[in-house]
Amino acid sequence: MASKKPVPDRAEHNAFFPSDYSLGEYVPPTTDFDGADHDPITGGPRKILAVLTDERYLPLKDGRFFSTGNHPVETLLPLMHLIAAGYDVEIATVSGHMAKFEMWAFPAEDEAVQQAYEKLLPQLERPQRLADVVESGLGPDSDYAAVFIPGGHGATLGIPDSPDVKAALDWALDNDRFIITLCHGPAALLAVADESGKSRLEGYEVCVFPDALDKGANIDIGYLPGEMRWLVAEELTGQGLKVLNDEMTGQVHQDRRLLTGDSPLASNALGQLSVTALREAYGD
Repeated sequence: MASKKPVPDRAEHNAFFPSDYSLGEYVPPTTDFDGADHDPITGGPRKILAVLTDERYLPLKDGRFFSTGNHPVETLLPLMHLIAAGYDVEIATVSGHMAKFEMWAFPAEDEAVQQAYEKLLPQLERPQRLADVVESGLGPDSDYAAVFIPGGHGATLGIPDSPDVKAALDWALDNDRFIITLCHGPAALLAVADESGKSRLEGYEVCVFPDALDKGANIDIGYLPGEMRWLVAEELTGQGLKVLNDEMTGQVHQDRRLLTGDSPLASNALGQLSVTALREAYGD
């Protein structure tokens, strides 16, 4: 039987990858992506702003670190659908440094996902600095149709407290553009709260990775090496958002122009939902 002990990261002191057992449970060799045969959406803004984390190490309560980043399936599958529908994708990180990926979560036998990764790799390695996009690329006439934030535990690092993420999401809300996110990515939504903690998204319904797994099973099977310092669904609920799911089933949801999914299992469905929603908004 595969070990449930987290695997030491040789690149950093006191940091760990998920256990072999947990990867066997969570990382299938292929995804449920079965093609993206979308007619191009020719109306409206033409680009998707993908905001990825540039952080690798998540500090835990006991002082250890989880070696994380952006989840590859959660990043690539939604973008594959959006690209197939005719959108250009532009990658940004808070610092402008390369986007970090949980390469241990890559579906090793999924050729479509591999091809999408290779196509986006130049941008992933040399993304734009989000502050530059905010300064020069956002406004009422911006050519971005949506802001997309993928999951992976890395989405809880540097994104929820970034003033540039707040500016990008505020712009999307002010200009009736879409916000697309899943799994731990909805941590980004915490950025739109004001100084008193009141969120612009109070009352919105969202799907998000279940806290019960992050404080329970994910630790028990060695996916996480310890307890997280804070939990995404708990914090969103505290800001007045309504979390719809308490399990990981692949659920997706649209509330106005906020599109969310609960986990990697929702990646393909969220891509499909995103194309449908954008077509309804901008299709001829």
